[in-house]
Amino acid sequence: MTAGTRLTTVQEVYDERSVLFTATNSFDMDEEIIVVPCEDDPTEADAAATDGEQGVTAWINRCTHEAQRFDTGRGVPTRDGEIICPKHGSLFDACSGDCDNGQAAGTTLPDVDVAVEEGEVYLADEEYEFEHLGGIDEGDDGPSATSHVGF
Repeated sequence: MTAGTRLTTVQEVYDERSVLFTATNSFDMDEEIIVVPCEDDPTEADAAATDGEQGVTAWINRCTHEAQRFDTGRGVPTRDGEIICPKHGSLFDACSGDCDNGQAAGTTLPDVDVAVEEGEVYLADEEYEFEHLGGIDEGDDGPSATSHVGF
């Protein structure tokens, strides 16, 4: 069995086109991470040929140009196997993270290790500790009130 926290299934990543989760990095800072498809069509033959190790990749949820979030709560914009920066339109290869156009040309997205076992996707990167599915602010009840003033 794969060590690490179960995140989702490969099928859900393909159905939803992306999955967003929050993890704490080695500097004790929260990071949003996206899991995206890395093949056009996940078939059983593909999974068998690669022992289930391919099909999805994970990246920090921000463009290398101006730290613009890819997934702002509506999923990651993609086209033809590329992640689209919603601010300037730079395109990043969903499998390699490389960008060869626009403002972010010549850069590569920071990756996060995930593992696939029997169709399940796990966080396998020892630099990150899973916090929750969704963005940093999701599931947050907001600040607690410390004022004695009532309305």
